[in-house]
Formats: sequence, C-alpha cells, structure tokens
Amino acid sequence: MTHQDPISLTTVSAAFVQDWLDALDSRCAPDVMESLLRRSGMQIGPMAPSQRVTLDEITRLYQLAAPETGDEMMGLWSRPIRPRALQHLVTVMREARSLPSALYRFSTYWNLLLDDFRLDLRSGPEDVELVLHPYAQDTTPQRFGHMLLLKLAHGLLSWLAGIETPVKEVRFAFPRPDFAADYAVIFPCPVRFASAQTCIRFDPNQFTRPTARSPEEASVFLERAPLDWIFTGSRAHTHSLRVRAFLYGVEWQSCQLPEAAAALKMTRRTLNRRLKEEGTSFQSIKDDLRRDMAIRALQQGSDSIEKIAFDTGFSAPENFHRAFRKWTNRTPGSYRP
Repeated sequence: MTHQDPISLTTVSAAFVQDWLDALDSRCAPDVMESLLRRSGMQIGPMAPSQRVTLDEITRLYQLAAPETGDEMMGLWSRPIRPRALQHLVTVMREARSLPSALYRFSTYWNLLLDDFRLDLRSGPEDVELVLHPYAQDTTPQRFGHMLLLKLAHGLLSWLAGIETPVKEVRFAFPRPDFAADYAVIFPCPVRFASAQTCIRFDPNQFTRPTARSPEEASVFLERAPLDWIFTGSRAHTHSLRVRAFLYGVEWQSCQLPEAAAALKMTRRTLNRRLKEEGTSFQSIKDDLRRDMAIRALQQGSDSIEKIAFDTGFSAPENFHRAFRKWTNRTPGSYRP
C-alpha cells in the first residue's frame, strides 16, 4: 500500500487497539511502554476511545514491541511467542501445495504453541472453517488477539495465493463493540459478534492454488509484518470502502450520493440502505475521509495547518481545530512528526 491509496489512509479508533495496548503494558516496564508509544507515534498516556490510530502507527508499534518484549504476540496470550516463531510459520506454510493444506499447517503449528485455545479446522464441500476453542470456558476473549490470529491466517493465505483470498464470514465470541465499524477495514466479509465461537469461514471453491514463494519474498513479508497480513490489499471489502475509494478519486468535497451510487451501479436508495446496514452513511464516509486525509497530511509534516484546513474543506483554521479535536480528542499539532 502507498500513501496515495485511499485504504492506506484509513485510521481505526483507539478503542480497537486498546486490548493490545493493555496486553503490551503487562509485558513492559512503564518507561519502556512510554518509549514504545512515543517512537511509534501514538500519543503517550491514556487514549480516549475517539482518538484515531493510523495503520502506520500500528505497524511501527508492532515492529518495535515484538523484538523488545521478546514476544511476537506482545502479551496477547498467556505464553510468550518467542522470536522467529513467525519466520518458522511462514517457512512451514510455504511448502503447502494447496490453501486448505496451508490452513491445516497453520492450525497445527499454533496448537503446539498456545495454551489459551485450540484451533480446529473443519472442512466440507462448501465451507472450510477455522475455529478457536478456548481451554477455559470462563475467560473473557482477548478481542484484539482473536482478530489478529484470524487475520494472520487470512493474510498468509492471501500472500501464498498472490491475491486476497475471499472470506465468507468472520464470527467473534464477544459482544459487538462500539468500534465494530473498524473491522470492515480488516476483513473483506460480513463480521458477526456474540457468537458461540470465534471463527473464520472460507469457500474452498474460491481458493487459488498457492504460488511458489521464494525465501526472498518471505523475508520481505516478514520485514513488513504486520502490514501485509493485517491490511491485505482488497479495495472492495464493503460498500463503505468502495464509496471511500470512489470519493478519493474524484472531487470528493462536492461529490454527492447520486454520483457515488451511479459509479457503483446501483440506485441511491439501494446504496443508502447498504451503507445503513454497515452502520454508516455517505456523509459519514466523506467526513472520515476528510479526517484521515488531514491526519496523513499532518504526519507528512510539509504543509502548514492552515493549508491542511483549507485543503480539507474548512473555511477557517479555527473550525478545523474544533473538528479535529472532536474527531480525535487531540490537537492537529500532536500528529506532527
């Protein structure tokens, strides 16, 4: 993904990563945690749920925290996942001759390492399902950890295939959180909550035969981790992301719903209904794109805050400051590098 890609501009709420930060905090002394957050670009100190976190910040924090904690899952599970575990997993999966075989290798590999739950693979003519079975039934699911493990399976399958592997459905064994909309950035499928088990479902008829991945390609994948496994390259996860991608390529400030509906080959009423089903609206997508473009421009550090305010459609910098504080619970200046 490049910085000119509308999906790479996407941010997620601080609440989405809070379980991860809590787990990481359990592995770090306070001064180490402060240093990790500062170097990643995340705000030091408690974050409001409304604050936005960029994909770059998530990637940088992982790349800093995994080696410094000696745990490639950074406190998400009861047993630390020692350095080079991901490298060995990639090596094991590179040798799979089909994607169902790769998923079987994925499940058996993690079953050797994890004490928190068992991964079961269920295969049928219409479904291939990876299910997380917790060993202790009374534990609260680690929301970020459940997401990360399912996404690692999907990301590795997509990397092996050379194209994003379609997903039928993802289910999570925890209630629908306030930040449920963030999962649309991660998974190219419907996401359900409050299910009996956490699982990810694939259609075996849509699996693409793995390509031969070289050791050099594996090294690049690992060096970029977790970017290429969490944020795989789909541009059509949901109707909301399709609208976002369309807006990014046009004069988005003046673009209205009928134009977007026509571009997506549907009626205005149909697009409105489908966006409502995804928990959003056309205006919300425009506002979110404006917010994320502003955050990216601030992080690049070359334009003045006044120019960024005008470029993102504000008539005065004061209005931009008020809106930015409402969006992120931070000042525009705090996003400067």
